[in-house]
Amino acid sequence: MAMATGAVSCLFCQISRSATSTPLLHSDDKVVAFQDINPSALRHYLVIPIEHISTVKDLRRRQEDYDLVNHMLSVGQDLLNRDAPESKQYRFGFHQPPFNSVNHLHLHCIALPFIPRWKHVKYMPLGPFGGFIEAEKLLQKIKP
Repeated sequence: MAMATGAVSCLFCQISRSATSTPLLHSDDKVVAFQDINPSALRHYLVIPIEHISTVKDLRRRQEDYDLVNHMLSVGQDLLNRDAPESKQYRFGFHQPPFNSVNHLHLHCIALPFIPRWKHVKYMPLGPFGGFIEAEKLLQKIKP
């Protein structure tokens, strides 16, 4: 697979190729999952595509992108169901530019409640300004 420009220095690309000591919770031919280094809840995982895709803005209304996001969501749901079955609520979504911290698409998978409580602010939709988009909403947006 060819590397996209900037992918060589991308931390998440390095993680996806096991070039770091980050322990992977899940790995397949499309995505890897690992713990967020600055968790906002007891369980806070990131699911990233192995292929370098910068942000949600790079996703299009096509089957390939829809299938990838759907797979990312499925992996995140499976991990939280396994690791945080006691949680009553989960959040799955993406930060949209300019609110994303890393320019490599990553799905936040969070078993609520937020710890500390104020961290919920980071995961709010901001209407026309972007902010956080729920995975299900993104899937509706890119459905072919």
